[in-house]
Amino acid sequence: MNPTRRDFLRGILAAGSAPLFLPAHIFGANGTVSPSNKITVGFVGTGDHGRAVNLASILTLADVEVVALCDVDRKHLGLAAEMVTRSGAAPPERALYRDWRDVIARPDIDAVCISTPDHWHTPIAMAALRAGKDVLCEKPTVTIREGQLLAAAVRRYGRVYQASTEDRALPMYHRMAELVRNGAIGRLHTIRVQLPSGNLARRVVPIREDPVPPELDYDMWLGPAPLAPYQPERVHFNFRWIQAYSGGMLTDWGCHQVDTAQWANNTEHTGPVSVEGTCVFGEGLYDTAWDFELKYVYRNGVQLRIENTGTGLRFEGDKGWVGNTAWRRPVEASSPEILDAIVPPDGVHLYTEPAREHRNFIDCVRSRRDPYFPVEKLHRLGSLLHCGNICLKLGRKLNWNPDQEEFVGDEAANRLRARAMREPWHL
Repeated sequence: MNPTRRDFLRGILAAGSAPLFLPAHIFGANGTVSPSNKITVGFVGTGDHGRAVNLASILTLADVEVVALCDVDRKHLGLAAEMVTRSGAAPPERALYRDWRDVIARPDIDAVCISTPDHWHTPIAMAALRAGKDVLCEKPTVTIREGQLLAAAVRRYGRVYQASTEDRALPMYHRMAELVRNGAIGRLHTIRVQLPSGNLARRVVPIREDPVPPELDYDMWLGPAPLAPYQPERVHFNFRWIQAYSGGMLTDWGCHQVDTAQWANNTEHTGPVSVEGTCVFGEGLYDTAWDFELKYVYRNGVQLRIENTGTGLRFEGDKGWVGNTAWRRPVEASSPEILDAIVPPDGVHLYTEPAREHRNFIDCVRSRRDPYFPVEKLHRLGSLLHCGNICLKLGRKLNWNPDQEEFVGDEAANRLRARAMREPWHL
């Protein structure tokens, strides 16, 4: 019986990390974009979000060529390769890799899309920037120091960096931010952000050691994180609930809702001056904050209040309020006048791209313009959220100097702005 294409692909993947080269295809006919005019992209991380959102979106762009796929899990890698093949956009020299350094080393790659767990975002992005690649990367960083180094590297190497979130492209959040920035609710005084609570299943998982499945390079999955025993509840989607790899729900969902708060408050290049709050930390494997309440105060007097009560967002001013009740829900306001307010031609018109972050990133790779969510804004958002986690960990109010990017008179808090990396990984 002749083997199918899937059988052939699986056989190659089972062999290990050697690249798979497929035959070249002829492009540029019948109105398509020729290879010489396409942006070549390598994907690092092809798990659920990497495939369903980032890869699926990039494959719809006619002026982009996916030329490399990389994942530490052969199953994820095989699924991504099948997606590319089914799309009919098979590139002239596609390769499958287990080690992201092989992708970064390829001189024919223009840009890298990173969809790994959070603890890998900055090390891979920094290596890509040094290699002259533009970067589309999932959010967030895992420390304040990482954000500082990443922002400096983007400017040092003159690359384009897009933080991969869709909220700035969604009409309801763009509309809210423009209404607030243009004074439709008067003087803004309070922002209320709702985030989900804890890990999605609210589970207590004991730490144990299970056999590593043969398809997973677990040591590479851990990378710069501390050595820890393998168990399936630790890896892939569930990394979000573990402090070694993530900031929990505060940074995971906070990078969506709180970004709009920063956008509307015009504090994207700075941050609050104090934070206080309470929480309950998870037990066992899932040790991030489950239930938390945080209050931040900005220099302009605006309070940002975060609670685990859903996914809504609300801006309150002295003339009314605007917001929504859940993520991507329609905009609501305290009056029709606010809801229907028109931003004048000379008003504040915020930069967006309705076709979302992937289209915006590729356009900026060509134009060399900053995308709608550039690295400095990601860093300031990440700093705000990390300050919240540090406050919760220490159990006390903290004062933050956003100019110096340090806690005021608090050595213990300042030490938590960075963390050590497991050898041989470094930034």
